[in-house]
Amino acid sequence: MQTLPTIPANPCSRLGMGCAEIGNLHRAIDEADARLVLEAARVAGITLFDTAPGYGKGLSELRTGAFLRDHPDAGLTCSTKVGRYLVPGKGRNARDFFAAPLPFEGRFDYSYDGVMRSFEQSLLRLGVTSVDRLFVHELDAGNHGDALETHCRALLDGGLRALDELRSAGDTRQIGVAVNQPDVGARLLRDARFDVALLASRYTLIDQSGLDAFLPLALAQGVEVIAGGVFNSGILATGAAPGARYDYVEADAAVAARVAAIEAVCRRHTVPIAAAALQFTLAHPAITTVLIGTSRPERIGENVAALTHAIPEALWDELAELGSPRANAVVH
Repeated sequence: MQTLPTIPANPCSRLGMGCAEIGNLHRAIDEADARLVLEAARVAGITLFDTAPGYGKGLSELRTGAFLRDHPDAGLTCSTKVGRYLVPGKGRNARDFFAAPLPFEGRFDYSYDGVMRSFEQSLLRLGVTSVDRLFVHELDAGNHGDALETHCRALLDGGLRALDELRSAGDTRQIGVAVNQPDVGARLLRDARFDVALLASRYTLIDQSGLDAFLPLALAQGVEVIAGGVFNSGILATGAAPGARYDYVEADAAVAARVAAIEAVCRRHTVPIAAAALQFTLAHPAITTVLIGTSRPERIGENVAALTHAIPEALWDELAELGSPRANAVVH
């Protein structure tokens, strides 16, 4: 029987800061509040900061870059993403969840030129000359619909060459793919050679679809996996409270009922649901790091405490009886 991994002396060595909320995801925050959140993460011992052009249409990169430049000797690392460049405009769409983005519109482009243009823009917003990790971002049916295959081909036919050149030149240390559809991610892992992968929201207490192909393939290839969305947009942190979000929108009744059942088990064992959610994701052998995202500095400390909260084996046994997580998940 496997046991949960021993938490290292500095538990934050396995945490990274996801900076979507610094770009005003769901609610707008001002510059001072954004800085407080980033500083709280640094003080807690978090060293990885992950951002993207799409987070607030460049706002997250601007804020994250300014913060990182103020701490040049703190050992902080940065990752950002390619596949989208920005142009002036104020167009919005149904998948734009940012409360107050900058006045730009995104243009998806996974070609050689598109990757280079996206990367160059990111460097300018961050105010740096290189990044530690560079991910291909948002290749999924939700963003592209019937055009998904066209964009995948553009990446494989040209975008990958751009990424290889950037890595060879030292402009990034690692290249990777960031997905929230694990089937697309598994296809890309088969078709290309990546150093790292970011899987968002698909290895959690209520969604383990990453187990079908993506995580086993990453493990077999030795690809480091960073997990994002461990709380599925919040519901696994807040519980099934009214208005709780699942995958960026208000959770439906079925999801809320599943989470309420998990929450009841956690309550019986005096374990915060956030602690169970966080430690569950980190138990998978392919996953090295979990990203936490918040716009409230006090939540950083809560997440650090969740990492080290003692969880009895009986809790995992009860959750297994509920079928959340699946029988082939690594929990104990």
